[in-house]
Formats: sequence, C-alpha cells, structure tokens
Amino acid sequence: MRGDPGACQPGNTHHFTAGSDFSLPFSLSPEPDLNRGVGTALGKRRCEQLTRGQYQDKEEVVLWMNTVGPYHNRQETYKYFSLPFCVGSKKSISHYHETLGEALQGVELEFSGLDIKFKDDVMPGTYCEIDLDKEKRDAFVYAIKNHYWYQMYIDDLPIWGIVGEADENGEDYYLWTYKKLEIGFNGNRIVDVNLTSEGKVKLVPNTKIQMSYSVKWKKSDVKFEDRFDKYLDPSFFQHRIHWFSIFNSFMMVIFLVGLVSMILMRTLRKDYARYSKEEEMDDMDRDLGDEYGWKQVHGDVFRPSSHPLIFSSLIGSGCQIFAVSLIVIIVAMIEDLYTERGSMLSTAIFVYAATSPVNGYFGGSLYARQGGRRWIKQMFIGAFLIPAMVCGTAFFINFIAIYYHASRAIPFGTMVAVCCICFFVILPLNLVGTILGRNLSGQPNFPCRVNAVPRPIPEKKWFMEPAVIVCLGGILPFGSIFIEMYFIFTSFWAYKIYYVYGFMMLVLVILCIVTVCVTIVCTYFLLNAEDYRWQWTSFLSAASTAIYVYMYSFYYYFFKTKMYGLFQTSFYFGYMAVFSTALGIMCGAIGYMGTSAFVRKIYTNVKID
Repeated sequence: MRGDPGACQPGNTHHFTAGSDFSLPFSLSPEPDLNRGVGTALGKRRCEQLTRGQYQDKEEVVLWMNTVGPYHNRQETYKYFSLPFCVGSKKSISHYHETLGEALQGVELEFSGLDIKFKDDVMPGTYCEIDLDKEKRDAFVYAIKNHYWYQMYIDDLPIWGIVGEADENGEDYYLWTYKKLEIGFNGNRIVDVNLTSEGKVKLVPNTKIQMSYSVKWKKSDVKFEDRFDKYLDPSFFQHRIHWFSIFNSFMMVIFLVGLVSMILMRTLRKDYARYSKEEEMDDMDRDLGDEYGWKQVHGDVFRPSSHPLIFSSLIGSGCQIFAVSLIVIIVAMIEDLYTERGSMLSTAIFVYAATSPVNGYFGGSLYARQGGRRWIKQMFIGAFLIPAMVCGTAFFINFIAIYYHASRAIPFGTMVAVCCICFFVILPLNLVGTILGRNLSGQPNFPCRVNAVPRPIPEKKWFMEPAVIVCLGGILPFGSIFIEMYFIFTSFWAYKIYYVYGFMMLVLVILCIVTVCVTIVCTYFLLNAEDYRWQWTSFLSAASTAIYVYMYSFYYYFFKTKMYGLFQTSFYFGYMAVFSTALGIMCGAIGYMGTSAFVRKIYTNVKID
C-alpha cells in the first residue's frame, strides 16, 4: 500500500469503521532515549540544516517520527513510540519545537534511528526487533482495530503510513514491518517522498518481529518550490460546486446591494420629501405617516446602548478579528503557509498580538462616545475577551488530552508563553490603542441632540420585535458562506490541505457586504417602528450567523465524518464553539459599523425642527 497523502483521503481504498473510547496503555513500551550521546548544539545545527533544505552527497537526512492515531479522529494523536515500536540503532538527534504553532498543534517529532544519507541507497535490512509479549500485542491489536495511521517527516515533507490490518474475519491481525522509502531529489534538494508499507507479519504473542527498511533515491523534475503540490487536491477545492457557490454568493451580493440602494434609497428620498414638505402631503401619505416613523426617534437614536462596557468590548474585539482574518488570508495567499508545520497558527497568533491596538482604538473610542467612565476596566475586558475564551476552551480540552496522554496536550511552558504574550504584548498594545481612540475619536459628535428623557417605545407587530430580527438576520450571511464552511471544515477535520485562499478572500468580502446590507435593512425597519434600540439589534442580528454555523457543525459531525470518542468529540465541539463565537463577534462588529454609518448618514440629512 502507498503511504502518500492520497491514501489518507476520504473515498480512497481504505474505509474504516468507528471504534470505542479508550486510553492507550502507554506504559507498555519504553520510549527511546532521544538524547543519548548527542548535545543540544548538534540538534540545533541539524534543525538549521533541515530548514535550509540543501544537502551534500552522503549528508545525513533525518527521518522524524511524528504521531500516531485513529484515521477518523485526526486530532486524536499520540507519540509514535507510545505504541511499542522499536527505534533504530543510530544515535538520535535532539529536537526542540521551533515555533509556537508546532507546540500548540501537538507536533511530537522523535528521531526514528534510521540511517539515511543523501543520494545513498539503502538495501532492505533490519533496523530493530520487537519482543512481542502479550501486552505489546494487545496494544498493536487495539491500534489496528481502530485503524491507526502514523505520520513521519523527511525534510519537512509529510509521509503517512498505516500500522497494520486485520483479516476479513477480524480474528487475525497483521503488522506492516517493512518501510520502503522512495525519495526524489532535484539537484541538492529533496522534492518528493513516497512510502510503501510491506512485510505483513501476523501478531503472535511471545515472538520477535523484525522491522526493516530500504531507501531508493531517484532524480525528479519537480521544482523545490512546487514539491507540496502533490499534497494538494485541486479536484476537491476547485470543484464546480465551489465555483458555483462563489458565483451564487456574488449574485446574492448584487441582489442585496440593489435592494438597499433602490428600495431603501427611494423610500428615504420619499421620507425626506414628506418631512421637508409636510404641508404638500396627500391623504394617503398622511395615513401612512406612522409607518415611516424613523425621524420621530431622532432624539433617542444616538442614546448610549445598554451595557456599553460589554458592547464596546465586543465591537473592538470584532474589529480586531476582522483585521486578523484579512491580514492572515493575504499572507497565506502570498507565502503558502501550508508548506510549513504550524506556520498558519503561529502567523495568526503573531498577527492577533500585533493588531491589539485595533481592538483598543475602536472599543475605547466607542466607549468614550457613549459616555463610559470606567475605561480601564473596558480596556482589560476588550483585551482579554477573545484570549480568555480561547484559553478557557483549550484549558478544558487539555485536561482530556492529558487523561488520554495525547500529543495534543499543551505543555506547561507553552501555556506560560501564551500568557506572557497576553500580558506583555496584547495588553500594552491594547492600552496604546485605547488611549489613541479616546483622544482622537472619543468625543460624541452626533448629528442629533439626545433627549434627556427616553421616548416610550410603542407596540409593534411581532415580526418587528428585536428578537425576531436577530434570529432572522443571520440567515442570509450564513447562506453566503455555508458552502465555503464545508471546505474549511474538511481541511481542518479531515486530511485536506486548504490552499485556495483567494476563494476565502472573496467569501470574506461577500460576507462583509451581505452582513452590512442585511443589518441596514433590519435597522431601517426597526427605526420605522419607532424602536431606537438599534445598537444591540444590529450587532446581534449579524452575530446570529454564528448560531447557524454552529448548527451546521452538528450536521457536518454526524453526517460528513466518522469521528468518535470523548477526546475527538470534545475537541471538535469545543473549538467549533470558539470558531463560531469569533465569527459571530466579527460579523456583529461589521454589521454594527456599517449600520452606524448608515444611521449617522440618514439623520445628518434630515431637517430637524
């Protein structure tokens, strides 16, 4: 069987069924001494050589063993040597996590002990021997029953292989013992790696199993910068359904923009004409006067929202999430972040920390305009709202990962590093943004004077209530992105590498336009009903998109995947809740900002008596 990424794609030769919850007996196999005979300096030098990606003839090439885990549970991974595999006789090379993203994503590189040299073929030979007692056999049998796959790296190129397989009756179990490596090179660079698993050996207690390997080097015409193209799946991401979804969303944008510009603008023009020339109104317009009541709340429409501290913090956080999404997508379009382990997550963390002034500026200025006085408290809440949500979820899931001894368990040192980023980078930059926001745009400059006494809100029809508007407001934004959600989910929860960031940029732009148009329409109807509580309504009607995305995640989990077990289920729904909430906050902030500009515009042009 081939060990390339194609073997891991849904719909290929191997179709597996779900198993049950478990905790692997990790104490069975003594883990190899990963530091024997080698100092830290040698490890750092080797990492630099790997990063450089250039080799001299017969220079050492390191085969890193990463993780092993169930095929259907991509995030449930364990150290490769947590199964009772044996390690080669060659001295190991120390490895340290080079990026924060690697540590957070559970990358656990361990040296295989195999002797591989650049352009030097290795004939089939034994590199270690497994003394298979009953406990070790049970561990392998459990892994085979749950269709365990393992991942390796050569020069940062991933390789996948399967642990073993069972016979048709499920009575006998076999371990793949022979790794046949074919490595392609172009000049002094490695551009292609393929693994063929052979040597099927039946698992019988109290026997010895010999593990063997061979290496075949071959010239390749693949360019070094194109070596990751084989891992991509153009037929999946560039399917006509994907193109059709983009076209469909684009047509929705045209329709909504036309709706706002033609209907609302014509209606507003009629309103302006009637309000400025009230004496010329005919009987029919006069009878419809109560329907067009948005001018009647001009003295309350700019009244501060309820709970301004939380509201300002949410708006600031949403603006920051939008800035992070925009910058990360642009960087991914330029740099091909999928070619480096953990680079996407590391980039997102760096960009989030660097854009903290955006949070402080928009949140702090809005809180000041609404008359808030506890600006320090607002700054702290705005700075730690998203980090607290993410870290709280990760902390909960980390307990389960530790119980399972999974590689996804976040090390204590990584937790400390994240906390240091929050306190020593995000908070100070947020403070800078808050001070700038309060001083540059913190003064209220509303076009209408706010009445001292709030105007009573009249009764209205049930479909004009804010709760109904909020529930309905997220349907169209979700409809514009739900096809893209399928591709994003599949790239994260299955074995697909997402690389069409141009599509993602288009979808983000479409989402913003649709969200602003929908919230403007909802706010206009609300103001016509003489209900001036538009701030929270505009935010929540756009943020309700998150509810539909999270509901879709349930459908995706039960009908599009075969995930199982406590760890994978908690991991999936925990981080989907974080993703949906962040998306909702971003959409809410976009909807509020667009609606705020609309409200300010229409009340600026109205002649106030």
